[in-house]
Amino acid sequence: MSPRATALAIGALVCNAFVWGVSWWPFRELQSMGLHPLWSTALIYFFCLACISAWRPGGWRSFAQHPQLWWLAVAAGLTNVGFNWAVTVGDVVRVVLLFYLMPAWSVLLAWAVLGEQPTRASLLRLMLAMAGVLIVLKEPTSPWPLPQDAADWLALMGGLSFAGTNVMLRKLEYTPSASRMMAMFGGGAMLATGAALLGLAGGIVSVPLWSGAWLPVALGLSLAFLVSNMALQYGAARLAASTTAIVMLTEILFASASAALLGAAEFSPRTLLGGSLIVLAALLAALAPAPQK
Repeated sequence: MSPRATALAIGALVCNAFVWGVSWWPFRELQSMGLHPLWSTALIYFFCLACISAWRPGGWRSFAQHPQLWWLAVAAGLTNVGFNWAVTVGDVVRVVLLFYLMPAWSVLLAWAVLGEQPTRASLLRLMLAMAGVLIVLKEPTSPWPLPQDAADWLALMGGLSFAGTNVMLRKLEYTPSASRMMAMFGGGAMLATGAALLGLAGGIVSVPLWSGAWLPVALGLSLAFLVSNMALQYGAARLAASTTAIVMLTEILFASASAALLGAAEFSPRTLLGGSLIVLAALLAALAPAPQK
């Protein structure tokens, strides 16, 4: 591939990472306008699903032929419920770091789902990432390094689900790409709606308030997610998986920089140290040789 084509592919991945890295801000804006992040996620993903269905209507047939796509839908849905809710209510940098335990979770899930025996190097990366998360979670006022609030739990769930999403994408790589996209957007829409309704019944989630003010924000975020998904498909299809994983780590930089500028994060020495270990583990995972098929 030519240097220009490589640069375009890397630029597409950076675009995807940028959208996800700064998505916390429009989600918080929508919440301030009366739209809980679960309702926002449902609205945005139903819009994206409708666009993909209009573009590739035949993709729905694959769900009957490949019922495992429903597991992909569940994993992708839980990923979005966890991440989008967590970055709206928690410290952005802390949430993103806990979410990026994904490479560590992937070691365990790939063992369980794909039968890939963990290597000594992968176990060392797992221990490194876990050491980092223990440092991040250890608060001076808490005797144990445990999740402190709902945002911590949601971020950890989102990262685990994201690892499950990646494992299922590998397991279902033989299915049509349009069907996988439908599964991911459909899962995000349905799981967010279900969680919002449960939260509404339990008094955790408020009734969505119609406002013309949040409509352009929601539409803009929907289009951004559509573009970012297409950018991911373009870039990931043209670069090695290790290169893709490394470039996607720029999401942490975008999230940290935007949170610092807008005062949505606390950069304590503990967070920086633990975060460095988590990022190092993710970087080592990206540089590791691909598993033999």
